[in-house]
Amino acid sequence: MPLLPIFETDLGQLFEGDCLTIMPALPADSVDLLFADPPFNLGKEYSSKMNDALGDQEYLDWSTRWITEGIRLLKPGGAFFLFNLPKWNLRLGEFLTSRLTFRHWIAINMTYRLPIQGRLYPSHYSLLYFVKGPKPAIFHPDRLPIETCRHCGGEKHDYGDYKNKMNPRGVNLADVWDDIPPVRHSKYKRRKANELSLKLLDRVLAMASDPMAVVFDPFGGSGTTFVAAELLGRRWLGTELHCADAVARLRNRAGELEYLRNLTLEKNVLFKAEALQLRRKNGHRSDRYQLPLLGDLVQPREHDLILEKAVEPPNGAKGARTKGVASLHDFAGG
Repeated sequence: MPLLPIFETDLGQLFEGDCLTIMPALPADSVDLLFADPPFNLGKEYSSKMNDALGDQEYLDWSTRWITEGIRLLKPGGAFFLFNLPKWNLRLGEFLTSRLTFRHWIAINMTYRLPIQGRLYPSHYSLLYFVKGPKPAIFHPDRLPIETCRHCGGEKHDYGDYKNKMNPRGVNLADVWDDIPPVRHSKYKRRKANELSLKLLDRVLAMASDPMAVVFDPFGGSGTTFVAAELLGRRWLGTELHCADAVARLRNRAGELEYLRNLTLEKNVLFKAEALQLRRKNGHRSDRYQLPLLGDLVQPREHDLILEKAVEPPNGAKGARTKGVASLHDFAGG
């Protein structure tokens, strides 16, 4: 029986169903970047009515099955990102290490969590980053601006004699991300279950994919990965048991393009514009840093130029078209 997408755009295809049923229909070595945010097995209720309360070993066995399929899909040098609780990523990381090359354990700060009696306060999610083969085919992480006081613009860290040696595009991205906001406001939240920030996917896709690279997400959820891929000019494939939230979001991306455009102004620069204004106002010297002169700004990266060219379609993305397995293989094979 042909495998037909429930929704399709010029850049991507979304399939409704179990990822373990759909992934085997995709060709091997066809995906540049895989990002997965699977259910955390916390007993939550999902619109798909899936069982989120498996026994520990059952959950791990299920996880290794879809991970194995995901590894098969990756091109040599392709990136595999797994977002989960440290409890699970500790064990799944061992499985991944036996098959891929470990790059990073990225800690993503989480706020507003309830304390657990008799244990340390849980304050981060884990994002594992692996590649297929000895080194990544694509790796160009964004750089971040210097952290400054939001009241006076002064540096939070003393860079001493290194100020004039710092990259004018900003500081290196570290493996602790404490600037990823939770999606909680009803204005932005698309479903009852948790939803990832567009900022997180922008950072991941900027780091490990190029324009027109193929991105795959087996647990599409509210569609954050797909929206990021659309706006950043990446081709994408995705699966989800219940696609209504993702489809609604892809049809109406109002405000999300502007949000990503604003993000580009806050990265790959040494100081944010508002920080420079505060520094001038409060007498903080910036002349020891290599700041671009007015009219001689740092050239934007290709990743950022895609956003400059992006135009929000008047009625959102196109609806589903009927394409079968052959066209699916052609698409993924690129």
